[in-house]
Amino acid sequence: MPQGRERVVEDAATRGVDVRIVERPAARSLHEAAALLGIEPSDIVKTLVVKRHDGDYLFALVPGGRKISWAKLRALVGVNKLSLPDASLALAATGYERGTITPFGSTTAWPVVADAAVAGRTVAMGAGEHGYSAFVDGDALIRAFDATVADITDPE
Repeated sequence: MPQGRERVVEDAATRGVDVRIVERPAARSLHEAAALLGIEPSDIVKTLVVKRHDGDYLFALVPGGRKISWAKLRALVGVNKLSLPDASLALAATGYERGTITPFGSTTAWPVVADAAVAGRTVAMGAGEHGYSAFVDGDALIRAFDATVADITDPE
């Protein structure tokens, strides 16, 4: 199986989505990462792996400077319990380490829920390997995964 960036690029191409992979130094914060990439912190989208009570997962796409609103996400998904798995479970569920996770090329195609703020702009996200970011059109990202789009976040 191809690793990291190759999986991202191959899956994006299969889905008809243009992805631009950019090498970047490690960053100690969201603001530092945004400065290194020449973008606003809100243009960085974290892909969070969320564990459902039934043992399945979903991807939550969360813009920088925002955090999951557990109440909003539980209401949207229609469950009482959701949680963030530990790093080893996230790796097992996606094939990616934390900090590199993206729905593109995930070893399992979990459902995607995108915060409404992802739409209508270019975003940077995990690229499957440390030291890289993937730039993608938010609307194309949403279409590629038939993502549910909703207000699922609150300011950090």
